[in-house]
Amino acid sequence: MKKHTLITALVCLAATLSVAAQEKEQVKTGWNLGPLPAVSYNSDLGFQYGALCDFFYFGDGSTYPTYLHKFNVELSHYTKGETIAHLFYDSKYLLPGLRLTAAVSYLDSAMSPFYGFNGFASPMNLDLTSGSSYYYMDRTMLRAIADVQGNISDRLTWMAGLTFWNVTTGDVALDKYKDELSLYEQYLASGLISDNEVAGTHLELKAGLVYDTRDMEAAPTKGYCAEVVASISPALFGDAEAYGRIMATWRQFFPVVGDRLVLGYRLNWQQTFGNAPFYLQQTTTPLYLRQIKNEGLGGKNSIRGVFQNRILADGYAWANFEARVKVVNFRFINQNWYVALNPFVDAGIITKSRALDLQRGENALQEEINKGLGLYSGHDASGIHASAGLGLKLVMNHNFIISVEYGKPFDKRDGKGGLNIGTNYIF
Repeated sequence: MKKHTLITALVCLAATLSVAAQEKEQVKTGWNLGPLPAVSYNSDLGFQYGALCDFFYFGDGSTYPTYLHKFNVELSHYTKGETIAHLFYDSKYLLPGLRLTAAVSYLDSAMSPFYGFNGFASPMNLDLTSGSSYYYMDRTMLRAIADVQGNISDRLTWMAGLTFWNVTTGDVALDKYKDELSLYEQYLASGLISDNEVAGTHLELKAGLVYDTRDMEAAPTKGYCAEVVASISPALFGDAEAYGRIMATWRQFFPVVGDRLVLGYRLNWQQTFGNAPFYLQQTTTPLYLRQIKNEGLGGKNSIRGVFQNRILADGYAWANFEARVKVVNFRFINQNWYVALNPFVDAGIITKSRALDLQRGENALQEEINKGLGLYSGHDASGIHASAGLGLKLVMNHNFIISVEYGKPFDKRDGKGGLNIGTNYIF
């Protein structure tokens, strides 16, 4: 959920020099803290600076590597204009028989990516993706999540929860770009983004089922996990319209050489029903937030190396395949560590295009194209958005994971490649 790099080189050096590199892992007890400066780089957001901390409580160690309580806090800023304030909590032990997951996040982005609707159906001018505000908009987002899970059987659980959104979008307001035309501004002027979906407040009611046989959550070595989460948002606030979403996820892991070489994959599908505003169609509905931003399709949480939010549609599916190779185990600062590599391949497709005649008729849209705006190249949103790359992981106590990944798209319309430094495996 965070990005940081400062200790990576030091810890890797310690791994090389440590005489206890193959020492038997020790069970952790009590509180374990991971305070770090939030200093990192993200191809979509720029350089990050700030502070963050993970708090894990293992009690007497009887549940290790599963924690009893986890807190995460972050306050940081990116050089492309995004500020993040985030608080996260997760526990299976606070409420008897229930797992509680809660988060409050505030994201203020002066340069939030916007590449139009339906992927390849929207023209892409790579010359305008850097040094320009054409493919950006201003966005502020307040999100609050509260979810609970309860057991039906040893492996099957139910879930229910709420997500509150308050979102405002606008044209980029930074002084250096104040006279530039943006794609967002053109979509708004042409009616492809309606006036009543520029901003809004929404409450989503969620319910779902989970079947999980994995040996652990943060870095599994075997087992599978199937999730189905459905949500509905009634028209409660202002001009907001009712909509619903359903998301299905399948993850599976195969130990090839014990826990030294693990093959894993994830399959996802999400569909929106009704009139969800465009700024929520680029968010996903996961059961557990592994990153602060639950956005797709494109970017470090879904198709690594592809522009963030490159694919915005009513429905999409994506897949991630990777090998996880544990290189070395070692002890450092009285913690259990290991280093791993994860080569990967990611891919995604649009399963349902966003309709273009919701606000204006087809003739009006064609008229805009004929004027030379070039907002849309047609209705062909088919095509696979794919990438491949390599990741490096530094893992402490099986739960705190520093991640460095580089992905390269197969199609230049999806970008030139991206480097992301953060935390956690993406699945």
